Amino acid sequence: MTTTQSHQSLLESCIEACFDCLRDCENCATACLDSDMVQMMARCIKLCRDCADTCDICARFMARNSDLHDHLCKVCAEACERCAAECEKHDHDHCQRCAQSCRRCAESCRQMAAAMV
Repeated sequence: MTTTQSHQSLLESCIEACFDCLRDCENCATACLDSDMVQMMARCIKLCRDCADTCDICARFMARNSDLHDHLCKVCAEACERCAAECEKHDHDHCQRCAQSCRRCAESCRQMAAAMV
């Protein structure tokens, strides 16, 4: 595999991880909003929404091969880590799924950012 092919593979994998994370964060936030414990889940909802939005913009910048996507990958990894840490505190299936997706996305974004150096 050439360097260009491996970069393209890493890019596609990271975009997919961002979209998976975006979906799981949106699902988690919606489930939290629909629960009887909305107030207790406020921080989780906020972090899920921040993470979903960050994943969206990060994937879009990667898809257009923006010169800024390595910076956005670093921000996305941070948003994912924060969301994962919060979701891991809750026993709900949707929170646990979200945390796992966030961890995968954070790792993929860190790899992408490192590859751009």
